Amino acid sequence: MTVPRFFSPSQTSSLVPRNNILTSAYDPAVQAAWATCGTKTHWGPYFVLAMLPFLLRLLQSVKRYKGSKLPTHLINAGKYGMGMVYYLCYYLWRRNGETDGGSSFILWCLSAVIYSLYGCAWDFAMDWSICKPRAQYPFLRRELVYTSQIPLYYVALVTNLFIRFFWVFYIPSWPYSTVWTFTSALMEMVRRIVWNFYRLENEHLGNMDQYRITREVPLPYSFDIPQHDDDDEEEDKA
Repeated sequence: MTVPRFFSPSQTSSLVPRNNILTSAYDPAVQAAWATCGTKTHWGPYFVLAMLPFLLRLLQSVKRYKGSKLPTHLINAGKYGMGMVYYLCYYLWRRNGETDGGSSFILWCLSAVIYSLYGCAWDFAMDWSICKPRAQYPFLRRELVYTSQIPLYYVALVTNLFIRFFWVFYIPSWPYSTVWTFTSALMEMVRRIVWNFYRLENEHLGNMDQYRITREVPLPYSFDIPQHDDDDEEEDKA
């Protein structure tokens, strides 16, 4: 699979305003305005629309597993499947949280923790290929492209983990929900931009290791260079 085919859906999985789309299915004002559309009861299309990037990446991962039989693709598919479960639980909590005795809230928190750890571990281990043993810099890898910006690697580590758990701030009730939603979306965009730099770095290093972008490919055998000095000595003896 080429880079653009998996790179574009990965971007849209961060940029699609999922929370805003799901809000239209449980917000009382929107429900009153769209009563004729049956938004309150027929919320499925809104959820499917918000989850399209996740669904596309899940299908791509399953397809790659069928072609390569590598279990890592199934693990990646599980990450996007867990993302859909997380947003489903988020919707159920916002819709039924006041009437179900807190069960939907507990389910949402559990799915959020699993999805955040799942996504963060995949970012570090696979997308960025860091946290390698015996690296020159702790928690990084042995080969780095941005060698003059080593501290930024650690800034990316911390910010990625922090923004992955940004959902915690949705738990309390904030008076300015619109401003908070904008801040959350902006933080996710920042995380994705930083992710792009180190994901492309890892892709570049992987291509180098597999000789996809080199002009000199080593020969599969060794050969000896003729020794001209020995030939000259034999001619002198003759």
